[in-house]
Amino acid sequence: MDIHHHIAQRLRELRSARGYSLDALAERSGVSRSNISLIERGESSPTAAVLDKLAIGLGVALASFFDDGGEGREGAQPPSPHIRAADQPRWQDPASGYVRRRLSPPAPSPLQLVEVVFPPGQRVALDSAVPGADIHQQIWLLEGRMELTVGDTLWPLAAGDCLAMQLNQPIVFHNPGTAPARYLVALATVAPFAAFTPFAPRGQSPARVTAPTTTPPPARRKP
Repeated sequence: MDIHHHIAQRLRELRSARGYSLDALAERSGVSRSNISLIERGESSPTAAVLDKLAIGLGVALASFFDDGGEGREGAQPPSPHIRAADQPRWQDPASGYVRRRLSPPAPSPLQLVEVVFPPGQRVALDSAVPGADIHQQIWLLEGRMELTVGDTLWPLAAGDCLAMQLNQPIVFHNPGTAPARYLVALATVAPFAAFTPFAPRGQSPARVTAPTTTPPPARRKP
């Protein structure tokens, strides 16, 4: 399926699953009703910024527009845990030109892997704050340079660097170099991990263990 028609189908599925009318989603997302309708009919190629607004309005991660979903698809075959490189869907942001390739197979998983090629000099600003969701991602820069502003903190990344973040605040992606940057994104939706109950030997009460508090390395503040 063409990637634009896939996005259109996923938008219709996600909106229908939540019982939102076009007007309701327009109000929640800040994207006009007419624009949403054009996207759902496959007649408009939304930018990353528009998809981000729609994702927030629907309460999902932006990556949800690129997965296989399955809401309302009766009789569908179980999704495969394997995907060939040639079948991994690619999408290009019409505004910045960055290319997103979904690496993960269609089978359901709390983890998604994405490869991004980001053109030199380009910048993409996303709100990325999904209400009520606990979504985490890590970015591992494979080639080039990137600057990520997470909230108010600027993180310069060189090849080999990895940055972890939670999608609960605005994020700005910028390639300050003269060559394309390529990076891997690992995205996961998880339950709160403040505490958990591990297994205990028979006859003993399980201990409640609190996750350790870590202090991130110092970062250069945005001027």
